[in-house]
Amino acid sequence: MAPLDPDRDRAILDATMELLSEVGYDRMSVDQIAKRARASKATIYRRWAGKPELVADLICRRFDRDVPAGEDTGSLRGDLAAVFRGLCEAVERKHTIIMGLSSTLVSHQEVARTLRAHMPTKDLGHVRALLERAARRGELAGPVDAGRLFAVAEALVWHQMIFTGPPFGPDFVAESVDGVLMPVALAWSQG
Repeated sequence: MAPLDPDRDRAILDATMELLSEVGYDRMSVDQIAKRARASKATIYRRWAGKPELVADLICRRFDRDVPAGEDTGSLRGDLAAVFRGLCEAVERKHTIIMGLSSTLVSHQEVARTLRAHMPTKDLGHVRALLERAARRGELAGPVDAGRLFAVAEALVWHQMIFTGPPFGPDFVAESVDGVLMPVALAWSQG
């Protein structure tokens, strides 16, 4: 990617996010992005190979992929609830753009592949730490794979987002933690 003036870069990404939210990926064009950002198409194409790369850059740069830190509450249940609430809040902030992209990721494999190729790796250090604390307290019989557990948490949030929508209230957090995450963590810790 060619370097770009930070203000121009921000204007292009802002225009992309606005259009993605307003009209969705399929109906959004590089022409529209350029017009809204008051940039030339050549400026956009010097920086990004095309619309899929531009959208992938927007998602990767604008939306934090780190796992919510949560807090040390003194219990596995409390720690899982804190991380899960943070995950819900992060997804809720992304709601509009995610809904603008959801059908596209299914119907346009090029966009899905580009996005997967550019997504930064999640830092699961906080989740590993809370699982290790729980094991030291005797709440878990053995190790639990932080990546697998976080994937289950993400699946719960995305299912809610797609089929019910936000907001993610305290009842959803409690039901998810008590009905799914705690039983899964306990079962996995027993091997």
